[in-house]
Amino acid sequence: MDPVIAQSAPYAVEVRANKTYYWCACGRSQKQPFCDGAHQGTGLEPVAYTATADGTLYFCGCKHSAKAPLCDGTHSRL
Repeated sequence: MDPVIAQSAPYAVEVRANKTYYWCACGRSQKQPFCDGAHQGTGLEPVAYTATADGTLYFCGCKHSAKAPLCDGTHSRL
């Protein structure tokens, strides 16, 4: 099953060093950009990402980034 485009822009998220975040790869989560279990039955799984430092990261909203879970600008070409 193809992912749903949750939004056509990245999500700016304040992250904490050494914390693991579970990015929604299916686009169906109500807690974007993170997983809430809505992927069940889609064949898609969340992507674990552990932050290396405190700061702002931009998580992919279109679900098509080649650098998932982070945005690579793919949304501007969809």
